[in-house]
Amino acid sequence: MTHVFVYGTLKKGQPNYYRMMDTTKGKARFLGHARTVEKYPLVIAGKYNIPFLLNKPGEGQRVEGEIYSVDEPMLKFLDWFEGCPQMYQRTQVLLEVKEWVGEEEEAPKVGSTTEAFMYSTTTYKPEWLLYPTFDSYDAYGDHGLQYEPREARD
Repeated sequence: MTHVFVYGTLKKGQPNYYRMMDTTKGKARFLGHARTVEKYPLVIAGKYNIPFLLNKPGEGQRVEGEIYSVDEPMLKFLDWFEGCPQMYQRTQVLLEVKEWVGEEEEAPKVGSTTEAFMYSTTTYKPEWLLYPTFDSYDAYGDHGLQYEPREARD
């Protein structure tokens, strides 16, 4: 099992969360909430208003998200879903644990750090660095940038 940190449309209550729970794609188990130790620019960009975490450590904000334990089939699905490695790249990130509900032998304590994979990108338009950054993504937030699901795209 692999730990994956999600910060966008795959979180609970977001448009693609159902994909994390689709057992035909593999297994994903919610472990807890965390935020990145380093700051990153989390922006909403492109004509479909997709949340992008730009791989530019030290800029932006500490990003909030969820940690999941996923099996190999789900990891392969997530790589495909995230367009890895062209659109997003899967890299290790250091996280501060905010809540842990996962039942593992060595569960990290709140406030401690843990590592997980996250999908960030180095392939973005330079002007995206000028966009507003977010510490937490909500597709239904007051930013007014409505996410367009894949099924609705042209």
